[in-house]
Amino acid sequence: MVVLVIGGAGYIGSHAARTLRRRGHEVVIYDNLSTGHAFLASGFELVRGDIADTSTLSAALRRVDSVMHFAAHAYVGESVTNPRKYFRNNVEGGLVLLNACVDCGVLRIIFSSTCAIYGVPAKVPIPEDTPRQPVNPYGVSKLFFEQALEAYDRAYGLRFAALRYFNAAGADESGEIGELHEPESHLIPSAFLAATGVRPELELFGTDYPTPDGTCVRDYIHVNDLADAHVSALERLAGGADSIAVNLGTGTGYSVKEVLDKIEQVTGRKVPARVAPRRPGDPPALVADSRLAQQVLRWKATRSLDDIVTTAWKWMQRSK
Repeated sequence: MVVLVIGGAGYIGSHAARTLRRRGHEVVIYDNLSTGHAFLASGFELVRGDIADTSTLSAALRRVDSVMHFAAHAYVGESVTNPRKYFRNNVEGGLVLLNACVDCGVLRIIFSSTCAIYGVPAKVPIPEDTPRQPVNPYGVSKLFFEQALEAYDRAYGLRFAALRYFNAAGADESGEIGELHEPESHLIPSAFLAATGVRPELELFGTDYPTPDGTCVRDYIHVNDLADAHVSALERLAGGADSIAVNLGTGTGYSVKEVLDKIEQVTGRKVPARVAPRRPGDPPALVADSRLAQQVLRWKATRSLDDIVTTAWKWMQRSK
C-alpha cells in the first residue's frame, strides 16, 4: 500500500512510518512542522502542508490509497485553557481531511484516537463499550472525529480504525527517533529532564487521588507497540474488514510514583519532585481492556515499563 502519514514528522507518526516501511509499504509523510521535526521524517518523502490546506492535501491524497492521521493537538491542560485551538485543528481540520479523502477516493483511514474520549470511566480496566463522556476539550475533539468517521462510513463507505490508545511512551530501540515535544509535558521525558538538572524539580500534579499511593494511574504503552497496531489495523482494512474502534494498551496501570521509581532504577539518578495541584481534566485512573484488539488485530503489547524507560533514556542521551 501507499500510505499518507499525516503528522508523520511527530512522535507517534514517525514511529508508524518506519513500521510501515519495515512491513513493505510505501510511505509519504505530510506535516506542517508546527510541532513535528523534519529530521524525524528523514529518509521519507516529506510534503510540507497543513491539514486544513485542501489544495496541498488533495494533491498528496491523489497519490496514495490509505491514510494514517496523527495531526492533532494533544495536551489536555492546554485544551482546557485554549479550546479554540483544539477545535480548529482537531475538528475543523479533521473535517477538511475527511472531505478530501472522500473527494479523492481514498477510503481507508487509521485514526489516532485516545482513551480521553471515555472521561472518568465507571470501571477500570476500560472496555470499548464504556460510555464516551470526555471531561476535557481534547477528548471532546477526538470524540467528534470518531463520530464523523462513523457517519462517513455509513454515507460514503470510508472504512476506518479508530485506535483509542492510552499513554504512549518510549522510543525506537535503534535510538534514532523518540519523544521530542516543546514544551515537554509528558511524565517520563519530564522526569529525565529533572533528574539531569535541565529543568527544576518535577511537578506531581495531585497526590490525593483515590488510588493506592494517591497519584494518577495510567496504562503506559510503548510507541513501537502502538506503531505495530496501526499497521495491523490498516492491513486488516485492506483485507476488506469492517470499520472498528479498539483500545490499545497493556492492561496494566502504573502510578506516577511507580513510574518515577522505575526511572530512578534505570537511570541511577534521583528525580527531584514537588507536589502541585491537580490538573483540570485528569481522571484518577485510565487502564485499557485491550482484549478486543488482541482478537481482531491479532496484536498485543509486548514491551514492558522497563523497556519503555530504557529506550526513552537511550534516546534522550543520544539526542542531547
